[in-house]
Formats: sequence, C-alpha cells, structure tokens
Amino acid sequence: MCCRPEISCDAHGFVSTGTDAIKSGQWNADREPFALETSGPGIFAVGDIRSGSVKCVAASVGEGGIAIALVHRYLQL
Repeated sequence: MCCRPEISCDAHGFVSTGTDAIKSGQWNADREPFALETSGPGIFAVGDIRSGSVKCVAASVGEGGIAIALVHRYLQL
C-alpha cells in the first residue's frame, strides 16, 4: 500500500508513474502526466519505489536526473 491515498500503486505496492498513473483511474489533471509523475500531479517517483523500474542503483540515479528536468518542466506549467 502506498503512503498517500492519492498515489496509485500496483499489486506489489510499487508506485505507478506516467501512463500507468492514468490507467489507475486516479489521474485527475487535464493533461498527460510526465514520465515519472505519479497519480498525484507534481509528485514524482524514481528508483526502486517505482513500478516497472529495473531495481538497479545506476538506473535509479539516471531516473533522478530525469526527474529534476521533469520537475523544472512541471514548474513552468
């Protein structure tokens, strides 16, 4: 179970992001979510907590870098 009710998780408790956040039925913004954005608009998830991640430190670091760029884009909305 996720720590916040507005954040959707998969059957294993990993956080849904991007298009999976839409599929959860909890996405309520009038735009598509960014790739690492959760079902809570403006809340991003990276690394092992994210559903579909490869569970590798190097990949998590890379996702963190991508998330920084996405947060900047989100703040420009």
